[in-house]
Amino acid sequence: MKAYRLMCWLIVCAVALSSRAQVTVLGWPGGPEETALRAVVEQYNSQDGMAESDQVELIFFNRDGFFDKLQADLAAGTQEFDINLIATYAIGRYAPFMQPIDLPEDTAGVFSDQVLSTMQFEGAQYGIPTDLSLHFMYYRQDLIDQLLSDEAWQTRYGEISESYFGTAMTPKMPDEWTWEDYAATALFFTREVNDLSPTRYGTVLQLKNLLFNMMVWHSLPRSFGGDWRSAEGDITIDSDAFRIGLELYKTLYDAGATPRDSLSYEYAEANAAFGSSQVATMLQWNAAAGELTDPEANPAVAELVGTTAPPSGPEGRFTHIHGLGLGLNAQAPNPEGAEKFLMWLASGAAIEAYALAGGSPALQPDILDAIAADRPDLVQLGNVAGNYGFVMDGGTSARALDIYELQAREFTGYWSGTQSLDEALASVAEGMAELLE
Repeated sequence: MKAYRLMCWLIVCAVALSSRAQVTVLGWPGGPEETALRAVVEQYNSQDGMAESDQVELIFFNRDGFFDKLQADLAAGTQEFDINLIATYAIGRYAPFMQPIDLPEDTAGVFSDQVLSTMQFEGAQYGIPTDLSLHFMYYRQDLIDQLLSDEAWQTRYGEISESYFGTAMTPKMPDEWTWEDYAATALFFTREVNDLSPTRYGTVLQLKNLLFNMMVWHSLPRSFGGDWRSAEGDITIDSDAFRIGLELYKTLYDAGATPRDSLSYEYAEANAAFGSSQVATMLQWNAAAGELTDPEANPAVAELVGTTAPPSGPEGRFTHIHGLGLGLNAQAPNPEGAEKFLMWLASGAAIEAYALAGGSPALQPDILDAIAADRPDLVQLGNVAGNYGFVMDGGTSARALDIYELQAREFTGYWSGTQSLDEALASVAEGMAELLE
């Protein structure tokens, strides 16, 4: 009897194992990323002639501690999954335990070089970019329209800009803004600077000691040529570009152009301030677009919000970009099947399906044209990412998050007045040298 039961148990196990999908993908749990991934996996598995060995199943970790657990599992040589999620700012942590991939030739028609760079480390491609984040300049279209048509406002704008920047400037459309144009506009719409301003604040800055706030700010120094390292690997933080960017934010904060408690602001607080109708401009993550234009969530401004890419500097117009993607575990038990799925996911048809299911990939114009009617929000995302996206040199390194945290701590100290600009830059340069060794 015992032998019979054992035989039955072995048969059950064999059947269960034979019915399991042979390619296992570790995804990002919750939200539109999971919804979109489930949709494309279902589409992939339902293809005619799909071999059982190539079928894909999904597993998910808890979001809390996700990346720490992922690193530990990969380092231990796990074979629990063939494909795993990766994030731009942590690729260097996982790269030693992952297998670089070679993309199909037609991938260039799906993703721009800038977007592909979010999944690269030391010149190798480690993943397919599935979801991207970047920054828009948000502004009150009604206020800008009046500024561009009201001669009295324009005269006052010229006086304010001359007082702060030494030149009587002329208002421009946000698409044409330099960082000085943005700052001058923010100062004009600040009641503490201009008692005729219809808004209390000209902008809202995210100045909390938080690594993600550094990402928002980086678009400014990058447009002046700033980077973390030179081509030779030298730390280049103590530069004119970073000084100009830090000083411009300090000027706006000291002038009262942003709320005094901005030193505690991040994404949610900045959105709330803009949604109150008492703020004229804001540099913010693209994710805010849907929230700010939702009449139920923000009735005071929903019909008045304009968006464009961040302002330009002498070296051009830039926006920080980072994203989530899927790459290949070096210890994958089914690398051939895993590569088939990744190559399929990199195709136009697959990533189009991912977008239509709720994902947020940044895509090339031909793909965007096909989904524009259903996902108009992705059109601007793809265009801005493709034209202006950048990743700092070292932004995918193993210590990238530590660097962002270091900069947030020291630069917030400068903006709050607890240390000088020289002290902040010196501390960051010294700390980065250690982190990037």
